[in-house]
Amino acid sequence: MKDQEITRFNRNFFESGKPISYIGSGSLGGKAQGLTFIDKILEDIQAKDFPGFEINIPRMIVLRTDIFDSFMQQNKLSEIAFSDASDERIGLAFQKADLPFEILGDLRTLISNIKQPLAIRSSSMLEDAMYEPFAGIYGTKMTPNNQHDIDARFRKLTEAIKFVYASTYFRAAKDYMKATRHKTEDEKMAVIIQEVVGERHDERFYPEVSGVARSYNYYPVGHAIPEEGVVNLALGMGKTIVDGSISWAYSPSYPRTNPPFKSMGDMLKQTQISFWAINMGKPPEYNPIQETEYLTEAFLPDAESDGTLKHLVSTFDASSDRVWPGISGKGPRILTFSPILTLDTIMLNDLTKNLLKNCEEAVGAPVEIEFAVTLANEGEHPYRFGFLQVRPMVVSSEEVDLKIEELTGDSILAASEKVLGNGVIDSITDIIFTDPEAFQTRFSRDIAAEIGSMNSKLLEENREYLLIGFGRWGTSDPTAGIPVDWGQVSGAKVIVEATMENVYVEMSQGSHFFHNVTGFKVHYFSIPFASIHGVDWDWLAEQKLIEEGRYVKHVRLSNPLQIKVDGRSGIGVIKKTDS
Repeated sequence: MKDQEITRFNRNFFESGKPISYIGSGSLGGKAQGLTFIDKILEDIQAKDFPGFEINIPRMIVLRTDIFDSFMQQNKLSEIAFSDASDERIGLAFQKADLPFEILGDLRTLISNIKQPLAIRSSSMLEDAMYEPFAGIYGTKMTPNNQHDIDARFRKLTEAIKFVYASTYFRAAKDYMKATRHKTEDEKMAVIIQEVVGERHDERFYPEVSGVARSYNYYPVGHAIPEEGVVNLALGMGKTIVDGSISWAYSPSYPRTNPPFKSMGDMLKQTQISFWAINMGKPPEYNPIQETEYLTEAFLPDAESDGTLKHLVSTFDASSDRVWPGISGKGPRILTFSPILTLDTIMLNDLTKNLLKNCEEAVGAPVEIEFAVTLANEGEHPYRFGFLQVRPMVVSSEEVDLKIEELTGDSILAASEKVLGNGVIDSITDIIFTDPEAFQTRFSRDIAAEIGSMNSKLLEENREYLLIGFGRWGTSDPTAGIPVDWGQVSGAKVIVEATMENVYVEMSQGSHFFHNVTGFKVHYFSIPFASIHGVDWDWLAEQKLIEEGRYVKHVRLSNPLQIKVDGRSGIGVIKKTDS
């Protein structure tokens, strides 16, 4: 669907059957442009191959960028927006401001005609570009949209729009921008107002399945090859996946193959146990500048009482030490999505593969897509597949010749047989690392703050660096690693994820953090605890200390490291050259 084919919003939009409309003028922003581009492909797939599915982009209205410009100018917000004020101060200033008068009638018409929950999403000018993807940098706000009073629903919508506008100037976005060739002043924000895919279950609203699929898999296992892609699935809202929490990862070419768990105990520990939903019940404490104001976290027993686990879980039978697809008996439920992936009860995997192939051909590059699915009871109505986002991926084609025997020796600082990226870097002299003597997961938020402070100083000096730490980087779970946002590590050119015996979580390729790693061509080393390779912590401790925090150190070398990553084999090495 071309930009000129999108209709301006009016009352007829709700009967038109078209998924996308707009208010205002200017750009649609990157996210909205990607969805309009892919809409025709969805129509063709729907008609030909998957009659049991309703496949579409959930209805959305885009507030184009000129509305953002008017909002900023009329309320004289530039001074506080570009200041060093806290996110809270900026957010509150934007909430006190007024949206342009000329759009209020359209917004009121919109809110009067849509009764289900809404997602208010960013669609900035720079979002989803090939080499500067801005994934997860700006805000998304959910609103239940279930208040009886239209005035209350209208007020919640306008609060959410102003929150997304404010997120353009939050600290994470400003720090992120420093790592690009752009300035915060260059950015303009469009906003998507979109129906949420899901069903209501008492006081919760959520889809049974959220997913992120990639047509290229950086960490293939078993018989899979990178070009066969990878899919992450989760129960509930997609926040679980994009925030880097535990989800179910599999190769769409081998959907019946479980991830490589060491034991049944590992499988029970390393699968999703909680999920996100929109709170449809008692209103929470008023907080318009909190992104999760109307989100609630629930657990598998809650989903079982909602009746949403039928197609998603397997059951562990302790007497046989086996896992059986579906809900059978009283054993622990495990979110394996086995009834969908192994029993072919629903053609979700075939549909996902089809979409990846068609989107990749349309974009002309490997792609990442986000989607949400509701699974109706048999005979009621088709399964609903809501297509939420498509963005290009960066896959380097540079040839690097690296042999496995080069990963060992006295000159090695770190090496791994599980590395993301491709290429040679020989310019890094700065290293930020977590002190292994001081590291504990209970301090992980403090560690993230210390790294963010050091990152800002190196960005100001235009110095790229190597970052080394424990557990999963960018996770939303502070017990699984270090919960940095991208802005706190945006100057890192190479990242090492070392693991301790009690800290090991498989990285989620569907997370926004992971997408930014690949978009900026950051080399990412994952070093399992049991690996024969490791990090030379003793050598690091001997280097010239530039700054020392309570948990983190910054050292500088006299000669640059030599870093080589062979993307074909997934191996990489970081060599010391000072000697």
